[in-house]
Order: sequence, then structure tokens, then C-alpha cells
Amino acid sequence: MLNRRLFLRALPALASPLWAATPLKITKIEFIRFRNTLRIKDVSPNWFWVRLHTDAGITGIGESYPGTEGHLGALKDLAPYLLGKDPSKIERLWQDLFYRIAYQPWGGAEFRVLTAINIALWDILGKAANLPVYKLLGGKSQEKLMVYNTMNGWTIEGMREHDHPEKITEFLLQRGIKAIKLYPYDRGPVNAFGRHGGTFITQAELKQSLEPIQRIRKAHGDNMEIALDLSSKWNLPCSMQIAKSLEPYGILYLEDPMLPDNLQAYASLARETSIPVCISERLATRFRYREMFEARAVDVLMYDLTWCGGISEAKKISDMADTYKIPTSPHTGGGPLLWFSSIHTASTLTNFYIMESVYHLYHDLFPHFIENVPQPEGGFVTAPEGPGLGVVLREAAFRNGDAIAETVAAASA
Repeated sequence: MLNRRLFLRALPALASPLWAATPLKITKIEFIRFRNTLRIKDVSPNWFWVRLHTDAGITGIGESYPGTEGHLGALKDLAPYLLGKDPSKIERLWQDLFYRIAYQPWGGAEFRVLTAINIALWDILGKAANLPVYKLLGGKSQEKLMVYNTMNGWTIEGMREHDHPEKITEFLLQRGIKAIKLYPYDRGPVNAFGRHGGTFITQAELKQSLEPIQRIRKAHGDNMEIALDLSSKWNLPCSMQIAKSLEPYGILYLEDPMLPDNLQAYASLARETSIPVCISERLATRFRYREMFEARAVDVLMYDLTWCGGISEAKKISDMADTYKIPTSPHTGGGPLLWFSSIHTASTLTNFYIMESVYHLYHDLFPHFIENVPQPEGGFVTAPEGPGLGVVLREAAFRNGDAIAETVAAASA
């Protein structure tokens, strides 16, 4: 039987969430951009942040990218529908804003602003409840998340994937990271952006493109999982040829060989190859992903949480995928809030597969703006335990002009 005295002592804690007595209200909206001349190891921040202020002094921060003037304009258009609203009504606000922008293409600037707002709302809710976001989403299904390292033109200690695949692999293995994503069809001997425009590939080019994979297998055997990104530049026949040539090498998955504008083409590819097909950070909303699942066009689900509709939408998409026995592999090649949000969300997924990470971003670029960037340890990363997203901003970045906050709208005094 519950001890009555202990129960009465616990009552203040049970009533402690800040919105319990009086609902919070959004009082100010800020757009945060970054100095475009800033370069950290040849990379500049290309994301933008949205910061929401409340009448209780709690703020929430969200992100999308790339950060263009179009996003600032979209935020100004949506601001009147946020000011004065209760930020804990996350689902209602998502739906209201979505219908406001429904005449614009889904996945464009307006939708990415909606996504950033959604992340900021979850941050506020977590801070008001004094709980990390992952607990608000249902708690951990994964104590730690396995990561792979994506290359995509970035370097590791000055090494590029096509020049030093064995050394890069050794560097990652020493840190417990046992999976890598390569781009041999974009930046290697075959350039889908130049030679044939992705409409034709020769037998010689097919064999040339296998070189970094063969070098990794020769040096490290099966100790490194290898995923491949084709950047949506190919047609169906080329995608089938590429997939067939890769089948002997135990590929983790083949990501985005074609644009996801014809899901029946993807369904044809998925039937023809034994390599799992992964798509796509290019899609937005659960409605578009539903079509992908129903077409049997995918083996591994990917979304970018700052593009697909935010934390709310990402969780729904993953849960929908789980009903088809399809696992989730989040895309995280953007900014630091994408990294934080993806870790929180993925930690709650029963169908989590593996998550993207970028050594140069979390090791070099993100810490310039964030004090407590999650770092993979032994090939895994874990969610922060602080309230909300758990992000601790470096105020020095705002003082020195590397980060610039602009008030978009504020409630009248």
C-alpha cells in the first residue's frame, strides 16, 4: 500500500511542470544565422536556427538547413500564428502551420521552418517538464545508438575517401566505429554529375568504382560495414547495374540511387537486388513515406529530422515503418541541433538500425557553437540527459558575431 505521508510529500513534485497551473505563451521569435565567412577546416555552417521565447522565461531552439533568406521570410509569415500560443500544444500547432503552408511545395522553405519550430517546441516542453526529449517520446528503446561515419567530400585528418580509404577505415576502427558511407559514384572515377548525367555507366566505370570498396575489404576484411550513397543521380537501368556489381561485397545498404519521384521504379530495384535499398532524406511528411511503404520500395528507412517535419513527424514515420518491419537509419549531415534531435528521437525507436555521423562536424564544427556536443564512444552515441534537447549554447559565438540572432516578431508589452 502506498504510504500516505510519502504520497503527500510527492505532490509538489507531481505538480511541478511549469505549464500545469498557467499555460505558457510564446512571446518572441528569433531567427539565428551564422557568419558566412566563418571557415573551420574548410567547412562553414550552413544551417539556421529558430528560437522561441515564452512568458515564463523558457526558450526552445530548433534547426533546419541550408540557411537562406527564404527561410527568414517564411518565418515572418508564420510568426503571427505562433505568438501568444501555448507551446505545449505541439500537435495542434504542427497541423495549423501545415495547413497554412499547404499551397507551397512540401519540403521547401516554409516546411523546413515548420520543422525547426516543431523541434523548438519539443525543447520548450522538455525544459518545462524538466525532462529530456527522449523521455517525453516514451523513453529509451535503445540505451546507445550505433553510428556510421559518412564522408561526402569531408576529410578526416586531411584524408579523403578516394585517396586513403584504408587509412580512414583504420582511423574509424580505432575509435570503435565499424561502419562507413562512401560516395564512389559521385566523387571517384565515375562522376554522375559530369560524364553521362547519370543516364549511362560503362563496364569499365562500374569496375573502377569498386576500387575503394575492394581496398577496404582487402585491408580490413569484414570488420567495416560499407554503405554507399548514390545521391539520386541515376536512372533505373544504371541503378540495377551498380547494385548487381556490388552484391559480392556485402554492402550495408544502397542509399538514394534515384530521385524518389517514381516509387514504382524503386520497387523494381528492391525486387532485383539483394542489397538493402535505403531512401530518403529527400522526402517530407508521413503522407509521402506512406506511399513508399505501400509500394514496397524500401528496405531501410531514412529521413532527415530537420527536413521531414520535425521530431513529431519523424517519430510517426518510424512507427509507421515498424508496421512493415522496416528499420530506421536517420540522416544527420546538417547542423548540431539535427544531431541532438536525431539522437533523442532514435533512442526511442524500437526499429532503430544505424545512424549517420560526421567526424568533422561533431569533432570540429559543432563545438564552436555548442558546449556539450555528444561524441561517439566505442562506435555508439547516447542521448543527453539535460532537460529538453539538452543543448548548452556557447554564448561567445553570439558575442563575437559568429552567430547572429534577429527578432522576427514579439508580443506587444
